[in-house]
Amino acid sequence: MHLYQILAQKVDVWRNAGYPTEEYPVISEILEWASNPNGSGFRLRRPQVKALETYWYLRLVENTPHILNLYKQTFSRPKDLLDALGVPGEAFEEVDYDLNTLWEKIVDDDSFVKSFRLDALRETISLDYPSYILALAMGAGKTKLIGAIFATEFAMSLEYPDGPFVQNALVFAPGKIIIESLRELAETEYDRILPPRLYKPFAASIKLTFTRDGEKTIPVIPGSYFNVIVTNTEKIRIQKEKIRKGDLGPLFSNMQEDEAKQEVANARLQAIASLPQLAIFSDEAHHTYGQSLNTGLKKVRITVDYLAEQTNVICVVNTTGTPFFRNQPLRDVVIWYGLSEGIRDNILKEVSGNIQAFSFDDNVEAYLEHVVEDFFKDYGDISLPDGTPAKLAIYFPQTDDVEELRPIIETKLLSIGLNPTLILEHHTSNENKDGFDRFKARSSPHRIALLVNRGVEGWDIPALFACALARRLRGRNNFVLQAASRCLRQIPGNTIKARIYLSIDNQTILDRQLQETYGETIADLNNSHTRTRTGTIFLRKVNIPPLVVKQLIRTVVKKDNAAGKLVLHEPQLDTESFLKKTTYNIQEQESTRSVLAQVGEEIEIYTTPDITDIYSVAVELAAIYRLDLWIIYDELIRIYGDVKEIPQSHVRVFGKQIEEQTRNYEIHEEVVENALALVKFEGFEQTVDENDAEVYTAEISYPLDREHLLAHWEAWKERAGAFGFHYTPYNFDSNPEMNFLEVMLGHLNLHPTNVEDVYFTGALTDPQKTDFYVEYKGDDGKWHRYSPDFIVRRKDGTCLIVEIKDARFEATTIHDLERSENGEVPLTIEGRKAIATRKWEELNPDQLSYQIIFVREDTLAYDQSLQAKAYIEKE
Repeated sequence: MHLYQILAQKVDVWRNAGYPTEEYPVISEILEWASNPNGSGFRLRRPQVKALETYWYLRLVENTPHILNLYKQTFSRPKDLLDALGVPGEAFEEVDYDLNTLWEKIVDDDSFVKSFRLDALRETISLDYPSYILALAMGAGKTKLIGAIFATEFAMSLEYPDGPFVQNALVFAPGKIIIESLRELAETEYDRILPPRLYKPFAASIKLTFTRDGEKTIPVIPGSYFNVIVTNTEKIRIQKEKIRKGDLGPLFSNMQEDEAKQEVANARLQAIASLPQLAIFSDEAHHTYGQSLNTGLKKVRITVDYLAEQTNVICVVNTTGTPFFRNQPLRDVVIWYGLSEGIRDNILKEVSGNIQAFSFDDNVEAYLEHVVEDFFKDYGDISLPDGTPAKLAIYFPQTDDVEELRPIIETKLLSIGLNPTLILEHHTSNENKDGFDRFKARSSPHRIALLVNRGVEGWDIPALFACALARRLRGRNNFVLQAASRCLRQIPGNTIKARIYLSIDNQTILDRQLQETYGETIADLNNSHTRTRTGTIFLRKVNIPPLVVKQLIRTVVKKDNAAGKLVLHEPQLDTESFLKKTTYNIQEQESTRSVLAQVGEEIEIYTTPDITDIYSVAVELAAIYRLDLWIIYDELIRIYGDVKEIPQSHVRVFGKQIEEQTRNYEIHEEVVENALALVKFEGFEQTVDENDAEVYTAEISYPLDREHLLAHWEAWKERAGAFGFHYTPYNFDSNPEMNFLEVMLGHLNLHPTNVEDVYFTGALTDPQKTDFYVEYKGDDGKWHRYSPDFIVRRKDGTCLIVEIKDARFEATTIHDLERSENGEVPLTIEGRKAIATRKWEELNPDQLSYQIIFVREDTLAYDQSLQAKAYIEKE
């Protein structure tokens, strides 16, 4: 197994246990929020969450190991270790099966490394600092993942000021085009990554800086904290030859250009080297691997090595979509998420059966004519949910090819009734950057982009539904793969497949590059089908009256403690410290085997105790325990009076006193009457439709095999009448849920007099969207939210709460309900949910009724709906 496969298993165990860490428990709060933040809006995707979890597992459970040490910890048997690292048996045999000699040979012996193709492994084990690769396919959100990592690091540092956490970040980009895409770091919604109490101090502390042309240095305060510097390697690396004249500025006009370049590079490096607790991130890190392993990587490594020597580099994190080098996985990879997984998770558009290869010899004109006609035949009327029309990118080897072949494309557009102005041309000989940047927008007039060495990386165009490669592209660094896969980026609500047009030659290159970079083939992509899909729900009924009920409210309060006032007491410790000195002589002793004999008495040597000023102590204790500085300061002044300095040994005792007084909390329960909103508008995105009417929407995600369980009001409105569908579509979990609604709607239309409405609430569980949920305690000891499936609401204000459950939970749920009546602890999650709802019913006996229907088939049995029907009919 590969390292990343074993790590994935370990991280799964850690996640299921609630992310336990003895010293830094707040990480569980952060990761639980990051994986499922309250409310609607941006949230990390599944691969981003898994990568973030893996990163923190390495940081806190494995203690940020060097990658070689991580391998040694993971693979205890030498054979397994060498197999995992890709070291052939012949290489181990040549060093007489000695591991230490093997590592030395890999680091120092060029011929040995070349003979056994161990170049990548040398780079891995030669580093003096931990360095990891997070390999995620395009579209998975590598840049936002970097933001999530340094945001959570900064939050942990603010929570634990003395902890081993990152306090500054340097984000590398390999080139000018990529650094533009990194600006999304400034727009990332970090409040959807950090819980509210941790987000506020983070937002107040972070300073985001981009290096700019013409600036001698980087505008950061030396030795400061919580800086994020975003740059490309050329602007700060040690090699001076890449510094452009534009970077020098007027200050260097009297210097030799060579000296000026060196000065600029050094000034920028020194600014970064002054920052403590540094993490270095390399976005699109495959630029420093692959074909440029012996050139680009070396240059970046020299710069990072220099920074590691000058300051405390906590770790280096590399993100890439290409984790393979010449059919071998890079050994630094700690998580791997491939193209096929991205398609199955609906992060990428599906392309199954849509990769088309053509054999046309030299008749490229006919090929391009077919591509244009075929695209507009199948995608001409296709658009994204926001109305942006589907677009096509055609990649050419040289600018001469575009000049030669553009007339063919224009003629074909005219022949099918379209205007040639739909074409955007962008390359070195025809710069059209504004149009290129606008190509993704609905307002862009262009639908076909003709590109040469553009739009291969960092080009996020969800409206791109097809890519075509004209002629044979012999680009290095996976150019064919990167160009062909540009059209795979997905957007919520889209169900249309992407299409890739290739020549036979390019098909062979693409297949090889897929195998080299992802270990996949074109056949794998053709067989990858989406497993999940996203969609949009719309609120239909916005004036739903709240449900007024009695609830049991739990609050955490301090126990009685002198009216809540902090009281400190002077530690009863000796302020003087001393050493004991005992002198021995070597001599033979008859009564013991010892040859050391004490000479003279023990001597106590008194030393001056370490002292510190009162204000510094107050600041330190206030920061650690998050208390008001002046409360602690006043207490210390009360104890010590005019003495401004106190023994350092007292500080630890004061810390224990504060812990004893601030950790004493208890849970108070009280019954209160609350008005529960069945729908909360703030959890939905508010827009305006074509009639200027307010529309409330939210994004949902559902497994593809449950698509048939989406119930749209337009299809149900004849049988629903005025009832149900406060939002559309309803997204049911099972057919029995859908069947229950069908039965209730049919009965309501026969007996409409007494009932106000019926609501499906089982899928609307976000507390930002609804107040209708009960809380139960899970196996992890924490409180969790649970929303029953249905509310049948009568006009007299009473409600029937209905839960549809699989019959396999019947015995255990009933058993837990009986245990609860006897004062015993329930054993199952389903039982705890039922008990929590039953207690809610008991608090509101005149208003709420609760029924669980256990279903064995796809539909309800006749007698299972009788209680709900009787509730509808009763006078």
